[in-house]
Amino acid sequence: MRPPGEGEDTLDEQFEGYVEKIIFRNAENGYTVLSLSTEKDEELTCVGNFTFIGEGEFLHVSGGFTSHPVYGEQFQVRAYEVREPENMIAMERYLGSGAIRGIGPALAARIVAKFKEDTFRIMDEEPERLAQVKGISEKMARDFAVQFEEKRGMRSAMVFLQQYGISTGLAVKIYQKYGDRMNEVIQQNPYQLAEDIRGVGFKIADDIAAKVGIGADSGYRLRAGILYMLSQAAGNGHVYLPQKELLYQTGFVLGVAEGLEEALDDLRLERKVIFVPGEDDTKVYTASYYYLELNTARMLIDLNVSYDLPQQALAAKLARLQQNLKLELEEHQAQAVLTAARSGVFLLTGGPGTGKTTTINAIINFFESEGMEILLAAPTGRAAKRMKETTGHESSTIHRLLELSRGIGDEDGDSQTARFERNESNPLETDVLIIDEMSMVDISLMHALLRAVTVGTRVIFVGDVNQLPSVGPGNVLRDMIRSDVFPVVRLTKIFRQASESDIIVNAHKINAGEPIRLDNKSRDFFMLKRDDVNVITGVLIALIRDKLPKYVEATPYDIQVLTPMRKGELGVERLNQVLQQYLNPPSPDRKEKEFRQTIFREGDKVMQIRNNYQLTWEVKNRYGITVDAGEGVFNGDTGIIRQINTFAEEMTVEFDEGRMVAYPFGQLEELELAYAVTIHKSQGSEYPAVLLPLLTGPRMLFNRNLLYTAVTRAKRCVTIVGSDRTVQAMIENESEQKRYSGLMDCIREMAQSGI
Repeated sequence: MRPPGEGEDTLDEQFEGYVEKIIFRNAENGYTVLSLSTEKDEELTCVGNFTFIGEGEFLHVSGGFTSHPVYGEQFQVRAYEVREPENMIAMERYLGSGAIRGIGPALAARIVAKFKEDTFRIMDEEPERLAQVKGISEKMARDFAVQFEEKRGMRSAMVFLQQYGISTGLAVKIYQKYGDRMNEVIQQNPYQLAEDIRGVGFKIADDIAAKVGIGADSGYRLRAGILYMLSQAAGNGHVYLPQKELLYQTGFVLGVAEGLEEALDDLRLERKVIFVPGEDDTKVYTASYYYLELNTARMLIDLNVSYDLPQQALAAKLARLQQNLKLELEEHQAQAVLTAARSGVFLLTGGPGTGKTTTINAIINFFESEGMEILLAAPTGRAAKRMKETTGHESSTIHRLLELSRGIGDEDGDSQTARFERNESNPLETDVLIIDEMSMVDISLMHALLRAVTVGTRVIFVGDVNQLPSVGPGNVLRDMIRSDVFPVVRLTKIFRQASESDIIVNAHKINAGEPIRLDNKSRDFFMLKRDDVNVITGVLIALIRDKLPKYVEATPYDIQVLTPMRKGELGVERLNQVLQQYLNPPSPDRKEKEFRQTIFREGDKVMQIRNNYQLTWEVKNRYGITVDAGEGVFNGDTGIIRQINTFAEEMTVEFDEGRMVAYPFGQLEELELAYAVTIHKSQGSEYPAVLLPLLTGPRMLFNRNLLYTAVTRAKRCVTIVGSDRTVQAMIENESEQKRYSGLMDCIREMAQSGI
């Protein structure tokens, strides 16, 4: 069985044997490392993709030997067949392997001794006869028979589903959900899979439907298509879609013109979507987002109580506090402290350099002087860390504050569904809750947070309303402010120290629609005029690698390229490929993994692009001992690839504060290179230096709001590379991408009705 040459592959060798041990298995893609005991009693280490096998099973494998640089000699399986054990020795070995729970080697030997070559027929057709064997009750016999049938059913299901391109992990979920009904469901309405099973999206179901011959105008397809478009809209930040827009988009994507209104009515009758009258058109919500928005508004109204505290006494307390802290608050800052003291819900907003941090500290000190308990939190780890540094008080992410546990909201264990230990039954124990970077909080996280807050707790929301809205659905901070229901203080004065920074001065000018100076006489705001894409890319590389690290006292990895677009020559996708080539080029010292046209390399900067509440992380000290652990990696988290393990098919990424996360290769779609990221994805982050390649692009993206957000991400230096005319055009362009959110109206209606 030895390979003919060192490192040389041989093809079409064949072996038969028993699966002695499953050494490693990736449940998502079926990649398995197993030990095969051949008929000559030799051990063969086999690697390959197996749909569904267990220890003790008899395999016929074909493939060739390879020599792995770390793990040595292996047999690469290219094709295999699971064969039913045909002789008594094989049957005994299979039953005694643990494949059937409750049957060990001794009991397997007694079963086979009793029924001989007829053993498997007995288990299949007359399982009650197993009770004739000593040690087996009638109940055990029935259980063994059920397991035996399940193994056969699972294997045939894996083979059946594999023809539709379904991964092993999803195939197991599908079989577990439907059992013997699986074939019937797939043949009649494969779109049911998209509703019932997390991970089976509309596109997978639609591919299956086409293969089984379901028509393009099928009612099942139209209803599934509408729900798919609403889920896509949520991915773009919308909580609902206007009915006309929903029907138009669905018809365009599905390539149909008839039957959509009837399909939408059917979904409404089934309460899968909810209609809400609007000024111009009916708003169509999925039921889940409708109730998220409704309940969020209800909880905010409940918390919005006023405390009848004498103005004169409060002002005197604040004056003493300022004297003790040697602090001088300007008018709006002082107003913010007094308003926070009298309000159940309070909103503080302002741009960079307007004293939000000083105001938060004053509010904290005021409540502490009253003997109140205070909790601080922010949406991201970076924002929470910055809050801790500027206040001197402990701060955590909102997810950690709410004690995130595994995403087990349903039996499928959806990795994108959060479950928190803190809720109405186990609320946060605090008098005051302060949440920073509120522009990043979407409707789902807001709802989860409010569930854990009891009436009587003062809740203070802090954020810059001029920033881009959250990546997730909703427009929470802006809707709350625009509702005119809650007390709001806007900080507008730029303080002297902040006014010395052109980053801050220009940010406010951009927000006000005023032109900015781009003459490079600044110490922290530069414009390098270039009109050729390749030249711009070359300038970016030189700045990151050679010029800026020393200037801003940071590493190249801390310097961030931000761009409005994903596509195009200066979009995220192309820039990441080019920057990777120059900042982390191929090397014999760095392992690589190619996944869907992206090469991931050890040392690469990467970003998590969706919330995953099931991914576990741990922090280890220098001795390798785990000192902290938790769950959840979130949309926008950035890290560095530390290890690629091709044997275990895992990639380890280090995120902020040393959090190490192991990604199975099948989950790499959750990561992308992050040398360049979209401005939207940069929300809540702060970088020593920001590079903005701005040449040309769609008017809808190249707007004032986007430029303002990009500039305010920089701490020490902003460098724009491209066209100064484009920059001025962005400042003049007030148009923002429409985001459909109904929280403002919902809050107003509840406040006016007094319910």
